[in-house]
Amino acid sequence: MVSDAAVELAIVPSEQELTFMGTMADKIARKIASQLKSNVVDLSGHRAVRQIFQEARLDAEGLKKLTSKGHDPCHALYIYGQNFASVLGEQLGTMSETRQFVKIVGDAEDVYQPGGPPLSPLTTSYFTMWALFDVLFGPSHETMGSCILRIAQLTGMPAWLLDVIGHMRLSTMGVHVHCGTEGHLVRLRELGSQETKLFHVPSGYAGHPGELWFIRQLPPANALFNYHIVFNTPYILVDVTERMFADYLAREIERIGSRTLPGKLGASAYIMKHGPTANHWNEYIVLAYVGYQRDAVFLTGIPDIKGSLPHA
Repeated sequence: MVSDAAVELAIVPSEQELTFMGTMADKIARKIASQLKSNVVDLSGHRAVRQIFQEARLDAEGLKKLTSKGHDPCHALYIYGQNFASVLGEQLGTMSETRQFVKIVGDAEDVYQPGGPPLSPLTTSYFTMWALFDVLFGPSHETMGSCILRIAQLTGMPAWLLDVIGHMRLSTMGVHVHCGTEGHLVRLRELGSQETKLFHVPSGYAGHPGELWFIRQLPPANALFNYHIVFNTPYILVDVTERMFADYLAREIERIGSRTLPGKLGASAYIMKHGPTANHWNEYIVLAYVGYQRDAVFLTGIPDIKGSLPHA
């Protein structure tokens, strides 16, 4: 069971972090703030947003219900955060300012039909996080997660939930090398790094040393946890080596050249989070898909070598 301390303990983003929010997030926040104060316009939609925040402020019991169903307590915090962000994202999706976001995600849903194998290799956990926290839209190239955090300053999001959403906004898909297991946890090393970290894998897949995993890494939700979370069902790269994928990233970085990238990200981090194009990683998963089992999905090939992709 998750304790009340686990629910309340949080790290509120610094002033520097909040400054990251760009003009689109500010515009949406100003519009919502104005309508929340207005007694003239129809506030039904934004009242719903306010209600969501109020429920999150009070609903520590909701987290306890998640853990009572067998969820790891750190994972449960992120499940709550994802559910919360999804509901709020739907509310913001009705605004004219988010029209581009709705089109990008809606078109991707039509093409890739996410849900999980056998119907689609794009699992719901993968696709939802991509939509909320990786898709860039608007003139200031922001994500829905950035907008949610900006609005939180006006509506009183609980500190622990603000922290969780903040971690999710900064998260990215990445390639990790399996370095063994410790009890029920898996030790992984991110491509290009020498540091290994312990991960809880909610799907239950333990894997084997040397495997390459394509996953979304989430850090410990707060100081009460000492392990990371693999938030999506792991994508296991078959017949792909660490060197092969590193060489691919080097080619993508060369193609980017000297362009200035949104969010002040380095080229490698930008590619893994946002891709060279909006649907780059969605397309790769579909073209590289070779099979699945209950707790893992299997891919093969390198994104820019079409001959290596079974469905190219």
